[in-house]
Amino acid sequence: MYLLLKMITNAQIKAITSLQEKKHRNQTNSFVVEGRKMAEELLRSDYEIINIFALNKWTLPNTSFAINKVHKNIDEKITYISEKELERISSLKTPDDVLCIVKQKKTQKINLDNQLVLALDNINNPGNLGTIIRLATWFGVKNIICNENTVDCYNQKVLQSTMGAIFHINLFYTNLYQFLQSHTSQNIYGTVLQNGKNIYNEALTNEGIIVIGNESHGISKDILQMINRPITIPCFAKENEIESLNASVACGVILSEFKRQTI
Repeated sequence: MYLLLKMITNAQIKAITSLQEKKHRNQTNSFVVEGRKMAEELLRSDYEIINIFALNKWTLPNTSFAINKVHKNIDEKITYISEKELERISSLKTPDDVLCIVKQKKTQKINLDNQLVLALDNINNPGNLGTIIRLATWFGVKNIICNENTVDCYNQKVLQSTMGAIFHINLFYTNLYQFLQSHTSQNIYGTVLQNGKNIYNEALTNEGIIVIGNESHGISKDILQMINRPITIPCFAKENEIESLNASVACGVILSEFKRQTI
């Protein structure tokens, strides 16, 4: 059964494609979600969907609970468009049936008691941030704090790298130094190359803040001053064979060891 296509206007096309830029996402407090997999994860979340633009062959996934409880009147938000129109509004090389316009979430307060929290210091690579979000979700971390210079989580490359995990975690941007300064009573772990405790020998806890530094420069000097539990992932290669680990790889190793010790 084919549904009647609606013509998407030039004004809509311009508005949608403008959301590829951070300033327009911030101005409109919205962002774009593309593809079947991402749309399915979106519909399982409590993010507010503004519009859905889809091909006739796309159908709502079987997420009736989420649709009934959160996404009321979702059918009214769907506009069925042609493949050519989807290509015009998509940022993907090969558009995947559906594109959603979604409202950004407001920052939520977090309780740091009895949980691990990730703090990201100048993570610049979209793929790294996306992978870190996936890792956090996998290992049960519910909150990620980013400093203002970390890449925008609603960047399309970040979103695609999360594979939908972005919809199941609380992530917000703030002045990281001030945040850590107000939580000095917490265990503040930081991954350092020198003078850190071997992560495999150190007794780790199931609560605290884990700081992940920049891909090239590590943790910045001002943030480094706030670290009270410096840790290191030991290198087992021969000297000078490798300088450091990728930020997202290091994050995965760290979260895995924290969980191994504390479950």
